[in-house]
Amino acid sequence: LSSRFNWSELTPLGSWGRTLGLQTENSQFLLEGMPFRIFGGSMHYFRVPREYWEDRMLKMKACGLNTLTTYVPWNLHEKERGKFDFSQNLDLEAFLSLAAKNGLWVILRPGPYICSEWDLGGLPSWLLQDPEMQLRTTYKGFREAVDAYFDHLMPVVVPLQARGPIIAVQVENEYGSYAKDSNYMTYVKMALLKRGIVELLMTSDNKNGLSFGLVEGALATVNFQKLEPGILKYLDTVQRNQPKMVMEYWTGWFDNWGGPHYVYDADEMVNTVASVLKTGASINLYMFHGGTNFGFMNGALEADEYKADVTSYDYDAVLTEAGDYTSKFFKLRQLFSVVIGQALPLPPLIESKASYGAILLHQYISLWDVLPALLQPIKSEFPVNMENLHLNDTIGQSYGYVLYETVIFGGGHLHTRDHVRDRAQVFVNTVYVGELDYNTVELSIPEGQGFRQLRLLVENRGRVNYGLALNEQRKGLIGDVFLNQTPLRNFKIYSLEMKPAFMKRLQRAAGWSSVPDYFVGPAFFRGRLWIEQQPQDTFLKLQGWEKGVVFVNGQNLGRYWKIGPQETLYLPGPWLQKGGNEIVIFEERMAGRIIQSVDIPYLGRTQYVD
Repeated sequence: LSSRFNWSELTPLGSWGRTLGLQTENSQFLLEGMPFRIFGGSMHYFRVPREYWEDRMLKMKACGLNTLTTYVPWNLHEKERGKFDFSQNLDLEAFLSLAAKNGLWVILRPGPYICSEWDLGGLPSWLLQDPEMQLRTTYKGFREAVDAYFDHLMPVVVPLQARGPIIAVQVENEYGSYAKDSNYMTYVKMALLKRGIVELLMTSDNKNGLSFGLVEGALATVNFQKLEPGILKYLDTVQRNQPKMVMEYWTGWFDNWGGPHYVYDADEMVNTVASVLKTGASINLYMFHGGTNFGFMNGALEADEYKADVTSYDYDAVLTEAGDYTSKFFKLRQLFSVVIGQALPLPPLIESKASYGAILLHQYISLWDVLPALLQPIKSEFPVNMENLHLNDTIGQSYGYVLYETVIFGGGHLHTRDHVRDRAQVFVNTVYVGELDYNTVELSIPEGQGFRQLRLLVENRGRVNYGLALNEQRKGLIGDVFLNQTPLRNFKIYSLEMKPAFMKRLQRAAGWSSVPDYFVGPAFFRGRLWIEQQPQDTFLKLQGWEKGVVFVNGQNLGRYWKIGPQETLYLPGPWLQKGGNEIVIFEERMAGRIIQSVDIPYLGRTQYVD
């Protein structure tokens, strides 16, 4: 392999107060004036419980990596416009400082757009309240929101440049694949510089987007999985005499509901990494550790059709979703140890996983019984999309479900005109009639006597995070729905975002009762997991359940769906406690009576990435 680099004396803590930072000279990087190569790995603090951040970083070091890359998700740090959160699992300063403590440099990717198979690519959904919104452009409404966000984000990260681990900052993300505004990348670059970013700037694009995502003053980097002939040389055509960097070398791939669990052959992956290193290039492994799309935060694809991403972000990465080693880890460790030419730290011991057995969900409460007690409806003549509902200090609703109720007389032909986003269960009074989605846009409503309630329970399954359709990601009912050619009017609209305050009120609600032998949802179910010893990671298997969401001690673990591929939900040990642990499940249709706590994940039937 290429010439050996010994940078053991160059560590973030040992170089506080550095003056030169990361520079480019001819075709190599210099760090504090010494030749340097980036051996990076991606890990996202918002996808990993805080208690495990350091464990994953130690595993990066043991693999031979010297740099951590992370995105910054705007939609978590500013869930409501003007209210910023950098606490607990979103404590970015603590995460970056921990990287420094563990000898890892940092490439920060602050967006504002991050893609990342994350809802709306990390952009807050409240941006879509503006009907004219043009995301990822210099449109005034978008620019003002980005400026306000960066005004709060940059003071957190600017001090961690020369006096911390940050050696490079990425300008936006894969803009060459969007490229709707030729002034936008310059705007984002200047927004960073004006707020005190002084480290090396980079861009990141796939080969097709590379030439469209450039911005003067930033080093272009490339993303890929297969090393096509000439792909690294292609970088020379857009920037002469610069170091080559693969910002995203895709170690695996993500999964969509209804598809397979994708895996990428370990030997093929390591051979490609070795080939990249032989060219003298730097590399970042995307992902080193994927983690989990907890809650409702998964993204979606919209190519030929809409496909929502699963809860697990295992990604078939170097570490598993729960942070365990894979064969990729040990093969890469061997490769990097040869390149570096020195012994690597010993890999930390893995945490054992627990199998707590069967958990009985002994009580339930129907959604129809919950509504009058816990939720105040919004009354509207017309259907209103989720983001524009007048609630939450007018920021609207971001995630979860919305229930639309109206009164009908008689039955007939129900047609959505493709205005359901993304999936609706239809009920007459409390009787299930069918489902509507992108593929099913009409239903027959049975005839009946007198006035009846027509109810549409609409799920936001995750906003598209990549491609040209970002401006069209409003959810719920985004237009009229018709019964016998007449648009429905006079709705009661219930917001079901299932935030912590709602879940607490739900636990105290009257009306919980024993689960009958046969029951059809939508309903909430609850049970208790009792743990005698120190809690450990486990996985919840929901065999016999159809589709819904699981909460443990108030934490939203994410969605499950019997169509797969994912069959287990990751439950981190730090979210459990000795003694009783409250489990609440929202099930849309057919509920089982028990769930299983198992010590091995099952992510579904595998298919190799082509």
